[in-house]
Amino acid sequence: MTVLVTGAFGLVGSATVAHLAAQGRRVVATDLDIPANREAATELPPGVLVRYADITDPAAVDALFTDVIPTSVIHLAAVIAPHCYSRHALAEKVNVDGTANLVAAAAKQPTPPRFVLASSVAVYGPRNPHHITDVLTADTPVAPYDIYGTHKVQAEAAVRSSQLDWVILRLGGVLTVALRLDLNPDFIFFEGLLPTDGRIQTVDVRDVARAFAAATTADCLGETLLIGGDSTHRLTQGDIGPATAAAMGLVGGLPIGRKGDPDSDTKWFATDWMDTMRSQEVLDFQRHSWPEMLVEIAENAGWKRHVMRLAAPIAHQILKRRAAYYKAPGSYADPWGAVTAKWGDPRPHATGQGKQ
Repeated sequence: MTVLVTGAFGLVGSATVAHLAAQGRRVVATDLDIPANREAATELPPGVLVRYADITDPAAVDALFTDVIPTSVIHLAAVIAPHCYSRHALAEKVNVDGTANLVAAAAKQPTPPRFVLASSVAVYGPRNPHHITDVLTADTPVAPYDIYGTHKVQAEAAVRSSQLDWVILRLGGVLTVALRLDLNPDFIFFEGLLPTDGRIQTVDVRDVARAFAAATTADCLGETLLIGGDSTHRLTQGDIGPATAAAMGLVGGLPIGRKGDPDSDTKWFATDWMDTMRSQEVLDFQRHSWPEMLVEIAENAGWKRHVMRLAAPIAHQILKRRAAYYKAPGSYADPWGAVTAKWGDPRPHATGQGKQ
């Protein structure tokens, strides 16, 4: 039984491939043929096969399926936020057209594979916690604001309208305990522009990998499931960065962002707490609590925590001056305004490629 994993060298992809390999599954990892992925492929578990392919090329996708003959597909490849905001055309080509190509190729197989799609809570749009008190469910109406959420709605529609056996997993805020000192400045800037009191349900990437692996065989065909951690992962956006930084030793290293405007229903980001009862029941994936993750982050930092504690004041001053709202007027966060100023209009009707 062969599992084909697209986007295999991303954060979720690499964890999913590792989990499947540890289960003894036959895994084929596919992603773009670029130097970074070639290097990452050298770290794959023994037995994992690599097939490079561009999912925006229908012929390449057809050839991939003919070669691999997968029993199931875990589709993770995507251009995610914030990079999708400055590359509208590319993001649509990958997120929407690429998904359609995979669905079409899967449907042509003599025995079509089960198709597991990675979606996102971005499909629900901005969530003002001052006006919305319920939690997200699979039945919560979708109302995407940005192109990423819109692309995921379109990708879900392509999967649902197919004749394939399918499962859709909508992910919350995926985190890792791995210590990384090469953090992307764009991601740091992006996280800093989100309202600090916005609700978010995080989840350990290893638990996400477990969920995807389980979804290839679990009794959940035709279901849309929400993937978040246990109740300890019901946080606010402002909880995450400082706690993670402190666990690494950067106590006080991150500047404090801005709260959201309680009177605006659009100046919030597309995250919220979620009901994961059904997904946990059928996938049994929640293993790592938020407090346990912080302990593990500290353990992984080891002796470097002492060095980073000394560097924390300097890091704070540097990040403060590079933050989205540094010397900006107003007192509330304006995430979409900040996104537009740095990367371009995030809305799906924007025709330009955004700011580079």
